[in-house]
Amino acid sequence: MLAQTGVPTPEDLAEVMPSEDRLARGPVAMAECFQNIPCDPCYHSCKRQAIKPFNDINERPQIDHEKCNGCGLCLTRCPGLAIFVIDQTYSENKALVKIPYEFLPLPVEGDIVDAVNRAGETVGEAKVVKVQSGDKMDGTNVIWLEVPKNLSMEVRHFRQKGVR
Repeated sequence: MLAQTGVPTPEDLAEVMPSEDRLARGPVAMAECFQNIPCDPCYHSCKRQAIKPFNDINERPQIDHEKCNGCGLCLTRCPGLAIFVIDQTYSENKALVKIPYEFLPLPVEGDIVDAVNRAGETVGEAKVVKVQSGDKMDGTNVIWLEVPKNLSMEVRHFRQKGVR
């Protein structure tokens, strides 16, 4: 399915998903990179060495979720915008999903946006909690979305209401 639609299957996602136990302990990165291409900026950006060394630059990144603290530095370095940070400990019913974002206009903290899944379908609403920007982020902004906890592993983008 991935080759035809660009949308990963549940089996694809199971290969890269942090365990339920790890998700319950705080923020953690998830690399949804499913192509073997020559790319490794995420590996070089991780100060905790949570991204395992590549034997070949064409390999897909493998995150050691036990070493990852969810800082998101790898997220800002990924040219494919394929890394997300999930924090299911945000509150009892809500989770944070940190998303790389390179579009304009930027949303504003407090905005309510349409939460979108990997297939581009709206799956609910999310609140923009924080917008991170800066020179150290290589031009990639990070949008922190508060989402219902049950959608934290589904929401991977958003649409601003009233923006085309």
